[in-house]
Amino acid sequence: MSIIRHTSIANQVNEILKERIRDGEYSPGMRLPSESDLAKEFEVSRATVRTVLSRMNAEGIILRKQGDGTYINEHIQDVNTHLGGLWEFSRLIESSGFQPSIKTIRTETRIADAYEEEYLRLNAGEIVFWMQRLFYADDQPVILANNAIPKRFIKSDAEALISDLPIQKFLDRYCHKKVIYVILDMGATTVSAQSAALLELEAKQPQLNINTYFYDRDNQPLVCGQSFINDTILRLRLVQTWG
Repeated sequence: MSIIRHTSIANQVNEILKERIRDGEYSPGMRLPSESDLAKEFEVSRATVRTVLSRMNAEGIILRKQGDGTYINEHIQDVNTHLGGLWEFSRLIESSGFQPSIKTIRTETRIADAYEEEYLRLNAGEIVFWMQRLFYADDQPVILANNAIPKRFIKSDAEALISDLPIQKFLDRYCHKKVIYVILDMGATTVSAQSAALLELEAKQPQLNINTYFYDRDNQPLVCGQSFINDTILRLRLVQTWG
């Protein structure tokens, strides 16, 4: 398999291997091909493959057994935050055993507020496209997500946008931007009466709040967001490896 050279080779190999895991081509507990075989398939150096596997090992996706080989973590299906699942809400819901869907509550084009100016590195008075969306697990509302995107990134008229898309697909389709990494800031908070009603919760009931900041390969901020998760329905499990 040939690698496209206009972007990071390691990032491409990393994404291809993760896609194979997501699609079930590499199943939990399965032994991966050797570094030599992967390097030959992708037409890259063994050093590149080793870098990618080290990254995946640090994320808990694979386990490297000395003298035995590299295996897909057999518990990977039980951990709903692998492969970026914590910020890819549809995948997080699906990995928790539910059917995901998205409903747009409201969108607007407006001047960025102080929070958006800071985290999106905007000039005073710059315009953002803001959307509020509700994610469902089966028929239960579980995540209320508010996201702001610099309006200058969007290549389509606001009226033509389909906002019921996972954020990475929205950015790819309408902004021609690709998310490379995400910073998450998590904590407990109480939601407003309006947000509580959308999530079918009691007002002032503490919920998990996740602030997310999406960046491209040039470290340019693409989106800032604030999401509230009904963790009475959607539970989060994280994995951490040592060594």
